[in-house]
Amino acid sequence: MCDTLCTLGPAGTVFAKSSDRPIGEAQVVEVHDRRPAGGTLHTQYLALPDAGAAQVLGSRPTWLWGFEHGMNEHRVAIGNERVWTDDDPTSAPDGLIGMDLVRLALERGRTATEAVDVLTDLLERHGQGGIADATTGEPYWSSFLVADPTDAWVVDTSGTAWAAEPVPPGGSRSISNRLSVGAGWTRAGGGLAPGTSFTAAHLPADVPTGFADVRAAVTAAAAAERRTGAGLRAALRDHGAAGTATGAPATAGGRAMAVDPLPDRRADLDGTGVTVCMHVRGFQATAASMIVELDRDPDAPVVASCALGAPCVGVFVPVFLDAGGPTSLADPATWQAVDGLRRAVERATDDGGAATGHELQLAVRAVLDPIEDELTDAAAAARTSDLAARRAVRHLADARLPAALAAASALVTAWR
Repeated sequence: MCDTLCTLGPAGTVFAKSSDRPIGEAQVVEVHDRRPAGGTLHTQYLALPDAGAAQVLGSRPTWLWGFEHGMNEHRVAIGNERVWTDDDPTSAPDGLIGMDLVRLALERGRTATEAVDVLTDLLERHGQGGIADATTGEPYWSSFLVADPTDAWVVDTSGTAWAAEPVPPGGSRSISNRLSVGAGWTRAGGGLAPGTSFTAAHLPADVPTGFADVRAAVTAAAAAERRTGAGLRAALRDHGAAGTATGAPATAGGRAMAVDPLPDRRADLDGTGVTVCMHVRGFQATAASMIVELDRDPDAPVVASCALGAPCVGVFVPVFLDAGGPTSLADPATWQAVDGLRRAVERATDDGGAATGHELQLAVRAVLDPIEDELTDAAAAARTSDLAARRAVRHLADARLPAALAAASALVTAWR
């Protein structure tokens, strides 16, 4: 399960994704430098001729080569979602999985349109196939949101069939775990007749879409409200509490955001626990999140705000592409520390009720919010400064983040 959104504006595009993965599956955030063409590139299951690569940032499960979401030096951002269609992915031979396609399109695409070209060409030539969920051993098809400072596309797929629909200028879009491209596509492959809805052609009647629709409504509202910064962090931390349908409101000055209580375990049974910041006990939880402002100004630094683990108990860390990624985000131990906080808050909620769990969650945020605010302020100043200032933000993250997570972990240990 995942949620991805974007908003096109006069100054650029805002893009965000929340990646939900099986319980216990760690992710890391990495920056990979440019790579020359030549030789062989080993993706998850296939070996391909290496066409070279732009500098990229991506968040990936530690056992996978590809990215759940990421961006490149050309200000292209991509995220993918699992989707269910009338084609059975279990019958497909090993090919490229959705995360491979995200990374390859970022490595090779200089614009959103070019990234769609790369993605769909690779899809048609090599197909989708191979296990993408190590817990269940399941393969699956993907939907993609691809954006740059001026344009964005939604690409739905089913096997090697695909359709790409542009986001209107100045518009917004969100996708979740269901097909969403209708008859408004402008490019397609796989024999889709003009004027035919890709969703109608490939979505079986017996596939439930309610869980995805609820989450997509939250992210669609956040995108339509043209949220940035703290407002988007709130949307990605949303637990669906009454009165906070698009995330908790900002505190004074738009600083660190309040968080609503976790759904309790019983909510998983009726689907109300399947929220943007996911806490479906024993099944899936949000494993990483990213917010990117893709600036039209070619001289503006390229920066993403990345969080590991459940964002309601995590820290959004600014990462400037030209300064390199913080080593703490590339260390699985950081994800494990945040995941320990998630498990502690879930346990407090399940054992003591929503109020008890919320009390612990707010105590954790009281430790982590000052660090997030400090890093956010440092990044804002570094945007208009030099490379040394941007590297200083990276060093600050490596100095502050592990210590803050250790303090929060000590707090939850004492709480028990």
